[in-house]
Amino acid sequence: MRVPPDLTRIGGDSRSSRALFAVPLGMILAVTVIDLHTPQNVHLGPFLIAAPAITASFAGAGGTAAIGSLAVVAQIIIGVFHGGLETSNHQAQIVALFLISGLVTSFRYATDRHRRRLRQVRSVAVAAQEVLLRPLPERIGELNIASLYLASDEEAQIGGDLYAAVRTERATRLVIGDVRGKGLAAVGDAAVLIGAFQGSAYHNLSLPGIATHLGSAMCWNWQQTGGDERKSLESFVTAVMLDVYDDGPVTGMVNCGHPSPLLLHKGEIATLDVREPAVPLGMEPPEEGDFQVEMFRFEYGDLLVLHTDGVVEARDESGTFYPLPERLACWKGGSPQSLVDYLHADLLRHTGGAVNDDAAIVVIARCAWAPPAPPPATRSTRRSGHARRKPWRLPAPGGTSGPR
Repeated sequence: MRVPPDLTRIGGDSRSSRALFAVPLGMILAVTVIDLHTPQNVHLGPFLIAAPAITASFAGAGGTAAIGSLAVVAQIIIGVFHGGLETSNHQAQIVALFLISGLVTSFRYATDRHRRRLRQVRSVAVAAQEVLLRPLPERIGELNIASLYLASDEEAQIGGDLYAAVRTERATRLVIGDVRGKGLAAVGDAAVLIGAFQGSAYHNLSLPGIATHLGSAMCWNWQQTGGDERKSLESFVTAVMLDVYDDGPVTGMVNCGHPSPLLLHKGEIATLDVREPAVPLGMEPPEEGDFQVEMFRFEYGDLLVLHTDGVVEARDESGTFYPLPERLACWKGGSPQSLVDYLHADLLRHTGGAVNDDAAIVVIARCAWAPPAPPPATRSTRRSGHARRKPWRLPAPGGTSGPR
């Protein structure tokens, strides 16, 4: 996230702005030469005021004042050659040009000052938003990660969508979610959930445990903010929480009413739908038994695409939703960052350059994983032959915290 470039340049610091000085300079030269070659009863000097006025549109106060001073000097030269400076007409023109140039310069200075303050405010706002939604690291544990966040509000860097990643004892844990609503209230709720997620990392909770913790945090937050009961009941967060384990090509997932992730495996696209999705977080005080972990294969070379509903519900001019699986099928392959860049450009092309709702995408790739050495072959294993490839969905182990 960074400050937009239009707010980082104040008043004509770019090369294009310096090149534009040729326009007022040429105007001053042209008016002066033409006026000196016309009869004394024809006065073109008043046109010189256009020079500082035009300069103020692209240059700062210093450049405007310099062009204004040159215009006054040009008016004095015209007066010297057309009857002298003692005439009231020339004196009035010089004084008027001086005053108007000074006024234009003052307005330009005030504008520059206002834009500098706006740039500072924007910089602070961007820094604050980056604290709330920290950019995901490119590498964490055994994963390569790339992410994209598109806020529907043009003046904001984040909204009600969220994502985060932390390390646990033997897995990389991620969450992606969507807070109901928009504006500052949604940003505040997202910050509460991210803080609860990151702060719980050292507890090494199970996936049902972290889901319970996040749901309790959201319920507590809405109760503490003083909202009425009806508003609290209408507030919720859809989320997917998953652990990508270090000791096997497996990921465990809990889905709380959120769009299902998509898995890219050797050109095939699979939707990782859970059998028993939980209710969104915050709708009711949760218990750990409300959440069930489901296991899926996630091998080296696969890409896992997490997203919010702002992606699949983005519409084009005809009202057609963004076909994410079909777009993924058209991707030529590459790194997680190249896939994020492809989806970013394709999504904006589909919507005409802007999104109507916050949208977030996280793409995960597993780095090379070496399976543990198999035990010595026994009589039963010799007879079994080659193992049949396991399906994407795997049975959960005896516990819910991951593979043993």
